[in-house]
Amino acid sequence: MSNEELRQEQEFIDLLHRRLAELRAGAEAAVRDALSLGTSGFQARLERDVLVAEQSGLLAAFNAGENGLCFGRLAFRDGRDHHIGRIGIRRDDEDHTPLVVDWRAEVARPFYLATGHTPMGLRRRRHITTDRDRVTALHDEILDLADTVRTGHEGADADAVLLAALDAARTGRMHDIVQTIQAEQDRVIRAPHRGVLVVEGGPGTGKTVVALHRAAYLLYAHREQLARRAVLIVGPNPAFLGYIGEVLPSLGETGVLLATPGELFPGVTATATDTPRAAEVKGSAAMAGALARFVADRQRLPDPVIVIDHEDGELRLDADMAREARRHARETALPHNLARPYFAFRVIDALTAQLADRIGADPYGGPNFLGPDDIAQLGKGVAASAEVHAAIEELWPVLTPRQLVADFLADPVHLPDADARAIRRPADHDGGWTPADVPLLDEAAEFLGEDDSAARAAAEAERQERIAYAQGVLDLSYGSRTQEFEDRDDEDAEVLAAHDLVDAERLADRHEEADHRSAAERAAADRTWAFGHIIVDEAQELSAMAWRLLMRRCPTRSLTLVGDPAQTAEPGGCGAWETILAPYVGDRWEHVRLGVNYRTPAEIMEVAAGVIRAADPSFEPPSSIRSTGIRPWARHTDDLPRAVAEAVERESRQDGRLAVIAPRRLHAALSAAVPAASAGASPDLTSPVVLLDPRQAKGLEFDTVIVAEPREFGVSDLYVALTRATQRLGVVHTGPLPAGLHGLAAPEPVGAR
Repeated sequence: MSNEELRQEQEFIDLLHRRLAELRAGAEAAVRDALSLGTSGFQARLERDVLVAEQSGLLAAFNAGENGLCFGRLAFRDGRDHHIGRIGIRRDDEDHTPLVVDWRAEVARPFYLATGHTPMGLRRRRHITTDRDRVTALHDEILDLADTVRTGHEGADADAVLLAALDAARTGRMHDIVQTIQAEQDRVIRAPHRGVLVVEGGPGTGKTVVALHRAAYLLYAHREQLARRAVLIVGPNPAFLGYIGEVLPSLGETGVLLATPGELFPGVTATATDTPRAAEVKGSAAMAGALARFVADRQRLPDPVIVIDHEDGELRLDADMAREARRHARETALPHNLARPYFAFRVIDALTAQLADRIGADPYGGPNFLGPDDIAQLGKGVAASAEVHAAIEELWPVLTPRQLVADFLADPVHLPDADARAIRRPADHDGGWTPADVPLLDEAAEFLGEDDSAARAAAEAERQERIAYAQGVLDLSYGSRTQEFEDRDDEDAEVLAAHDLVDAERLADRHEEADHRSAAERAAADRTWAFGHIIVDEAQELSAMAWRLLMRRCPTRSLTLVGDPAQTAEPGGCGAWETILAPYVGDRWEHVRLGVNYRTPAEIMEVAAGVIRAADPSFEPPSSIRSTGIRPWARHTDDLPRAVAEAVERESRQDGRLAVIAPRRLHAALSAAVPAASAGASPDLTSPVVLLDPRQAKGLEFDTVIVAEPREFGVSDLYVALTRATQRLGVVHTGPLPAGLHGLAAPEPVGAR
């Protein structure tokens, strides 16, 4: 029976891959045919581009879902039988019968939730393990005890598939968990789309990968809405985004924008670094008020008067005149740059009145000799004066976010002296922007606004030209209607003319160049884009200013926040969920805690928890579901680089990836001692050995971790470093060990394990 079951499943997998090859070939042919279409007209280009985009998206999903295409089978008591896979695939028949059901479909949910106590209508559940298109193992779970049929693949351990996945060597890239989603994780993944969902979990609880699967599920369940508005996933650093970058494509989803907090202002990629104190100050909510007051400072008054040369005699712009114009502009409540025209109009009106009083005043006290037309003509001259515009620019300049923030950091007024010293940098600073600068740039953009009136006027002028051209085309095409127009009475003629104008507008709009970029691509270039959903990983690390930026990007407050307050390490991080959310949604948010540690073995988790308990005796870590029997070790040395190199050489005899996590100041020496290690701002995580600091290691996992000089880490950073390992953990140190790490044994010889 055992071999027969394997043969049947192999035949099905073969059929499935043949169907996938047909679909892939069809998509490739459709792309080729579309690219061969003529492009002489707008309609042809539009049809080509839309078809290429659609078929290319299908092709990407087919290619991404090929490995592990089908991983499960559900046999229901009522006779239904469904194979479960990464993407849904149908037969090429009249009814398009499903061959394999998408894991996100409701009918697939018992694969993740059914138990012997609550079988959800199932008779049995089968896990199918494949190596690309070859079936390598089956694992059956009997959920209906009345079912007496046995296949020979029943397993006593229901977690065998999960444990096999957890014990597998790391690859340097996060894998999806679509085959092994647990019940508590499934509930998070399929939680309602609206509102704020906080997913809290300690190291190894799978909160990041659950959040990614939630993104895939939401795009499946709310395709039309979210495909149009896009989903944003915010990760802590570029290495992390590289690590998770293959998860969503493997689930058939490619239209998601991944970004770090330092990439959320279009045109800026923050690569510079701040001191911890500077990052803390820049991230505080007080910065918003300081920037607002700094903008107000740029709306100046003359001291005491600006004298303006004019062909009819000098004009005097004094403080009272400017103060009244400023009051009027501020009352509009518009951003600085958008309020500037109101200031300018008032100043021009006041200077025109001053000029009119001088030129047309009756020396005997009578009414002004100038009429309205004369005064209007004077106003045009004042408005056209370069000197007048220079004075307006001096008092109410047009500002850019980059210019404003650079000026503010050069002279951080409206802050306490100690805070100002922490963030001050020269006006000619060319060291690049830091991640903590990005929310300041975004805040500045909000205060300043963008005066796009000239661009809108140019666009409208171009549109009117297209309408005129389109009307000419219609006149030539329907010349016979000219006589009809002339023969009609005035009322009918007006109706016909209006009909022709509407047709011309439609024709012109049809020929306007369309934007065929994906929603994610357009969102990345648009600071004002409103996302359909935002997922934030390591959310506890973001500053108050970063949250102001993100909440502007999500006015519907549809967010999934993932993190662990116990791992807060950034000086400006908010940490507590109440602190993050109270200003935006009050207490209207849902909190879910993942309590099972799938990654970190019990032996390692015990050591890591001891570090936290040294500071907080009440701390309870997540429960590890597995044990390796390998105890963490520690080695004292007087030559740290050499000892680390020896540890790397010894531990590298085992399978999998190895990380050395060390303070940044030691990286140069350790890179020299371990030249094979990939290091730097964006290390290659697929390398057998990588060198990281604790902040870079957040969210990552490795088979083996060697922590160097742990006494230099803060408690949170050390907790992160210790919990990155899935198999083996070692500590190398020159001085005393931090509290909680005492008692670690010397390293065992590899052969002894």
